[in-house]
Amino acid sequence: MGAVYFYHLTQAPLEVTLPRLLDKARGAGWKILIRGRDPQRVDWLDQKLWLLGDESFLPHGQAGGPHDALQPVLLSAGMDNANGATCVMTIDGAEVLADEVNAADRVCVLFDGHDIEAVQQARVQWKTLTDAGCSAQYWSEESGSWQKKAESG
Repeated sequence: MGAVYFYHLTQAPLEVTLPRLLDKARGAGWKILIRGRDPQRVDWLDQKLWLLGDESFLPHGQAGGPHDALQPVLLSAGMDNANGATCVMTIDGAEVLADEVNAADRVCVLFDGHDIEAVQQARVQWKTLTDAGCSAQYWSEESGSWQKKAESG
C-alpha cells in the first residue's frame, strides 16, 4: 500500500523541483508517470526535461508514442498508466484516485504555493484521499528546505 506526498512549491518552481524528485524516484527503481491536465503544459514540461543538461540526462517520453510501455518516465495529460508506473507524480491539479494511491509505491502531488486555486485544489485532494483511507504526507519548502508539516494515516 502506497502513500501520497503533497509538495507545496513556494521557493523553487516545478521545473526545478520535479527533476530532483524524479532522480529520487528513479534511484528507488520506480517507473514514473507524470500526469498533467493540459496537453500544452505537458509539452512545455517535456521540453524543460530535455533541457536539463548532459550531466542530468533524464530519459522520458510523452504518452501516445509506440514505446510508452518502455519509458522509465512517461508524461501524460490522461489517466492511463501506459508505462506501468509504480510512482505517479501529478501537476496542475491533475486527478489522483484512492485506488491508484493504494496500488502505487508512491504518488506525489506537486502544487504551486503562489496559486490560490492550486492550493485549494490540493486541500480538496488531501481531504478526498485521506477520507478514503490513504496515507498522506504534506511537505513544504517555505523555510527554504523541505520539511514534513503534516501526516495522516
